[in-house]
Amino acid sequence: MISAIVVNTIVAGVIYATLAIGFSLIFGVAKILNMAHTAFYMVAGFFIYTGLKMGGLPLWLADVVAIVLTTLLAMLCYLIVFDRVKVQASAVMIISIAMAMLFQEILLAKFGAEHRQIRPFFSGYIQLAGTRVTYQHVFAFCSFLVLMAGIWFLLLETKLGKIIRAVSEDPEVVNLVGINVSRICLIAMGISGALAGYAAVFVIPLITLHSMMWVSPLVTILAVVVLGGLGSIRGSIVGAFILAFAETSVSLLIPMGSFLAGAVSLSIMIVVLVIRPEGLLGVVFEEERL
Repeated sequence: MISAIVVNTIVAGVIYATLAIGFSLIFGVAKILNMAHTAFYMVAGFFIYTGLKMGGLPLWLADVVAIVLTTLLAMLCYLIVFDRVKVQASAVMIISIAMAMLFQEILLAKFGAEHRQIRPFFSGYIQLAGTRVTYQHVFAFCSFLVLMAGIWFLLLETKLGKIIRAVSEDPEVVNLVGINVSRICLIAMGISGALAGYAAVFVIPLITLHSMMWVSPLVTILAVVVLGGLGSIRGSIVGAFILAFAETSVSLLIPMGSFLAGAVSLSIMIVVLVIRPEGLLGVVFEEERL
């Protein structure tokens, strides 16, 4: 049982963290609460499916094309919609939800309501401490480690990353030194879309693909980023594994616990926010305490 909890926590944590990082990145840089982030992840899955079934592409090429197209779609949405209304947080939320529902209806009209399956990169499984772990789960975990290394290198070791961090801390000062803040936000939106596509590559073969699949992960991702602290990538990772552990433990230890998993994770978020309103690794400014 312990090994099952550990393995399932790692798998769920990797999925939640990968989606939450992109959500936190665009909020931290542009202060955009993009409720359509999981819809980009869903669209990326259908790009992969289309490339495989209709385009006849090999799996690796379909994945690359899906990530590129999702990146371009996210940047296009930013240019057409988000850049014009980003100063109004409530408008951004409403428009992003409407955008996600628009994607949903387009996919529903094109592909119908059927659940579809994308074949995994690797088939088969291994036994780890008595728990069956598929090679696709191992691939997902290794991909997550590569992603973390890439994000760390981008944000800490490159000029672009340092500019992104500066914009997230004080966009007005960055604008005064001659850097185009809107362009940096556009790049951050593109990275966020690429992360959604990257998540689709190794997550969607583990589940089924359908036109409503953006709704369920959105609630969990919101809980993760709020728990970890809005805009904090490290907080999103920590929050993802905390909620993954809570959901996995409840599902495996309590009879019919899978029906309570979501409620338990949201309850943990509420308790933490009552104690620490900014989240686990969120930042509180002194003027916000007044």
